[in-house]
Amino acid sequence: MQYIDSNVFIYAVLANEKTEPKARLSKQILIGIAEGRMPAATSSLTWDEVVWSIRHEISPEIAIEEGARFLEFPNLRILSIDEKVVNRAQTLIETKKLKPRDSIHLACCMENNISEIISDDKDFDMPVGIKRIPLEKA
Repeated sequence: MQYIDSNVFIYAVLANEKTEPKARLSKQILIGIAEGRMPAATSSLTWDEVVWSIRHEISPEIAIEEGARFLEFPNLRILSIDEKVVNRAQTLIETKKLKPRDSIHLACCMENNISEIISDDKDFDMPVGIKRIPLEKA
């Protein structure tokens, strides 16, 4: 199982796949998940990041629609952010100097025994035992 970072969902909605290769790659990844060919999970934090980005870039109405679509996404496991995840995220912030949201995503991976994260965010290239898979290699 692979963890899907929020930027995969955001590129798929906000970027034009004809002019932005990351949009096309993101849509291919999401199709693979929806069709059940790619076991995948993400956290409830991803919903927040996706809805916030769409609200900021497009409109609150589209953000509401896309938030609902995210919650109904086929074959995507949405993981909870609980006290254990947040405590581990705090440790990552202290020891690796990560940003709070990045530390939550990595901590969620760790707490759920997920060893790969699909993301275009190079901040995940940290020696914490989670391998980042760039969009073009997913």
